[in-house]
Amino acid sequence: MKVDSTPSISTAPRDSGTPGEQKIGFVRKAKAYLHLTKPQVIELLLVTTAPTMMFAAGGMPNLWLILNTMIGGAMAAGASGAFNCYIDREADRKMKRTEKRPLVTGELTDKEALVFAWILAVISIVYLFFLVNPLASALGVVAILLYVVFYSLILKRRTTQNIVWGGLAGCMPVFIAWAAVENRITWAAVVLFLVIFLWTPPHYWPLSMKYAEDYQRAGIPMLGAIASAKSVSVQVVLYAWAMIVCSLLLIPLGGAGWVYTITAIAAGVWFLFHCHKLHHLALEERATSRTAMTVFHGSITYLTVLFIALAIDPFVGDAVLSL
Repeated sequence: MKVDSTPSISTAPRDSGTPGEQKIGFVRKAKAYLHLTKPQVIELLLVTTAPTMMFAAGGMPNLWLILNTMIGGAMAAGASGAFNCYIDREADRKMKRTEKRPLVTGELTDKEALVFAWILAVISIVYLFFLVNPLASALGVVAILLYVVFYSLILKRRTTQNIVWGGLAGCMPVFIAWAAVENRITWAAVVLFLVIFLWTPPHYWPLSMKYAEDYQRAGIPMLGAIASAKSVSVQVVLYAWAMIVCSLLLIPLGGAGWVYTITAIAAGVWFLFHCHKLHHLALEERATSRTAMTVFHGSITYLTVLFIALAIDPFVGDAVLSL
């Protein structure tokens, strides 16, 4: 009998790679999950959280409370972003602005993204419930539902006003922050909520002007993508004016002091200048994507400066006026 001298093929599992390769794979996956949460949006939301808590407390709240509120809020916002990436995955594949999102690049599967979003959402609500308070947790649920269901599923593809009403979700961090400190919502919190609500259109519509072709290709009716620059600039100016006026309501209704008052007026005038400049150039048909992005970046600067002043205000001087 002839003995086969051919080496047998091992059925043992192969090594998936060197430790270094495995580490790179893990890091890449972790970065993909982080990208899924839209960290730039989370960062902007957190800018409003701690200052709101300081103003609500009239000073420095418990540091653990601030930390837990920000962690819980960040997870809720991250879960909302992950759900949004899952819902918008087909549209994202048609847009240059979103071509590096992990569901477009294939770094994550649809199932991985959806499971991650659900897990993060549940953890965020439980975290807020036990480490902050039940009201903050309930408001976290509302924030997620507003962004995922009301905006992403219902409004985004049906109306040019999608970002206006969808922006309600972005206003919720101030409610969560205020509830964390006072366990209730007051008129001062409503004023801050409305400031962010009115801020969202002049923040986002200039961005949609720059990426108009992207949104048209994806079939998403963002105002900046389907309306003329003149029309969009009028809306930007009107919302900016309404936002500035609303910000000043914190003086009589919230007992804001001179630091906030002077900053709100100065930053408001500065931002209005850029909004009116965009409108002026649009009327002359000289508005460009660069002009629009100046307003977009200016809106971020305005909100950041306003909420820094909000944080400092309780520590310096007395209220300008209180009804």
